[in-house]
Amino acid sequence: MTLDTPVVLTDLAIAAAILPLLSFLVTGLFAKPGKGAFLAILTIAISFILSAIVFSQTWNRLDIHQQYVWFTIGNTSFYAGILLNNLGSLMLLLVSGIALLVHIYSTAYMKGDAYLHRYWAHLSLFCFSMLSMVIADNLLLIYIFWELVGFSSYLLIGFWFTRDAAVQANKKAFIVNRIGDLGILSGLMIVFTQFGTFDLQQLLGENGLIINAFVQNGEWINGVHTMPAVWLTVAGLGFVLGAIAKSAQFPLHVWLPDAMEGPTAVSSLIHAATMVAAGIFLLARLFPLFNDTVLLVIAITGTLTALMAATIALVQNDIKKVLAYSTISQLGFMMLAIGIGQYSAAIFHLTTHAFFKCLLFLSAGAVIHEMHHVKQVAPVDFDHQDIRNMGGLRKHMPVTFIAMLVASLALIGIPLTSGYLSKDAILISSFEWAALRGSWSKIIPVTALITSWLTAFYTARLFFKVFLGKNRWRILSPEGHIHEAPPAMRYPLVILALCSTFLIFSVNPLLYEDAWLLRGFPAVESLERINIIHTVIPALVNLLAILIIYFAWQQYARRDKTIFTNRGFFYDFAFNKWYIDNLYQAAIIKRVLNLAAFVRGFDRVIVDGMVHLLAKVGQALATLSAWLDTYIVDGLVNGVGILSKSIGNFARNMQTGKLQHYLLITLFIVITFFIVTYFSLAI
Repeated sequence: MTLDTPVVLTDLAIAAAILPLLSFLVTGLFAKPGKGAFLAILTIAISFILSAIVFSQTWNRLDIHQQYVWFTIGNTSFYAGILLNNLGSLMLLLVSGIALLVHIYSTAYMKGDAYLHRYWAHLSLFCFSMLSMVIADNLLLIYIFWELVGFSSYLLIGFWFTRDAAVQANKKAFIVNRIGDLGILSGLMIVFTQFGTFDLQQLLGENGLIINAFVQNGEWINGVHTMPAVWLTVAGLGFVLGAIAKSAQFPLHVWLPDAMEGPTAVSSLIHAATMVAAGIFLLARLFPLFNDTVLLVIAITGTLTALMAATIALVQNDIKKVLAYSTISQLGFMMLAIGIGQYSAAIFHLTTHAFFKCLLFLSAGAVIHEMHHVKQVAPVDFDHQDIRNMGGLRKHMPVTFIAMLVASLALIGIPLTSGYLSKDAILISSFEWAALRGSWSKIIPVTALITSWLTAFYTARLFFKVFLGKNRWRILSPEGHIHEAPPAMRYPLVILALCSTFLIFSVNPLLYEDAWLLRGFPAVESLERINIIHTVIPALVNLLAILIIYFAWQQYARRDKTIFTNRGFFYDFAFNKWYIDNLYQAAIIKRVLNLAAFVRGFDRVIVDGMVHLLAKVGQALATLSAWLDTYIVDGLVNGVGILSKSIGNFARNMQTGKLQHYLLITLFIVITFFIVTYFSLAI
């Protein structure tokens, strides 16, 4: 039996997913405090090797689908299995690869943490959840692992549970994602009602049920079942709602910036290729299900999210918060690509983004790691994650500087980077999409273009304030010393930097169509190639981006100043995150808390009051009953006894044995008899 046989490949894929679960169980149950790193890294490394084998044997080949009966209800059998196609095998390789680098990085970054064994256990559970989800062959299994991804991210975001901010952040992430999960559950029920199966191959294969279904005269017709066509839209929007929550899209994006309370390595994993990528993965999996209405909603949502997050990132000062809003913005680009029918471009950008965003976070983690040491010897307290307290780190951290530079250029989309190829694929496709529609549709690509320029500015601002300009940290901590991060943190940066260049994806650094990854997914035939767009858009984007970078260099590196002041409507609007959190606080959270307070008061005053009143009434009745029993019932019984005793005593006392006493008593009775008789006759 060779490696390319379906049974062997599915077994390898299952093993790749199961190994982190074994690490979670062993570490969680038996590891001593501070231990567990070796097993966690070993299992994820083997998972990566197995994933690479699976990818090499399945990419651009026939899909592999193995399933078994899971359980049966009545006459309906539910199956569980593995589906290995281009999307699944790519995600399997991507998740395990990024996770391996994060694991290695964590050995230095998390060194000395009191709860390190919990960290490794939760990290392994997270990897198991994500790896299982991407190879699951049916919607029900995907939903189960989708929930497990949410739970494990809850554990990781709140890993430092002694911090109140971390506890609040993981609760916020968990609750917001439950809103999206209701949408997925609704979509699942509609799809199963219509088609009677959760099997992705039956639903979405070349001759699948969804592809062969059609809408006619307001009915969604399956050949066997029909339902009103509106349910097709509802089902699609349900899955979109789940993706909006998981991938932090407007208006359910509010949990992701707060999730930065977790360790930076966790943030890197969540932002790069796992949790937030799950929403994009789900939409790509279910792409044939979405009609034009749903796709338009996806495109608008992604465009608005990309712009919103980019404007907020402009004025953030926490290094991790800038990157968090950058992630939200880039996920918006991916949503936009799916909405215009280019889900292949979305997966392409998801893949390139995984590398350079992971690199950005790990580089930021290296900076934070060193700034934390500076803070420990500083005479005054300061925020070691605030970019306004950094500066001049280029000479002290040259490897991190180069890695961050490559990642920043990839995020902006400068030529010779992977980000240039994938972002061009989305921008150019969006303009081609708009050219085939009405004039209103051009708002979407133009907004995306503006967002791309905003990305160039906030990325350049972050980079220049951290690595160039004055050594502002030296003023705060004259005794502080910064040096390059430990080897375990540096080596992943180098690998990720190489993966952020064009070489991994295409021989031609300027033409995204030559990327091997794009050829692995079906092209959208509805879009016509417009050559002028393929020339003008890249030139326009990069020319202005370079000018913006130069302007940012003048402001933040050369002059070490800022163009932003705490004045003006637009600054306040962006700084307060479009007031969305405030809106939720006033419209939802405050009202829920008020309702909870009312219910609590109602429970204490009315419900508890009635219970207490009934208790008091019961006590009063019991007291009355005790009194009646003691003084009435027992009194009567005791009275009869006393009377009987008294009569007995009286009768006994009359038996003296003396004749004169008996004569006296007889005389008394006779006289009494005559008196009573006399008065009776008189009356």
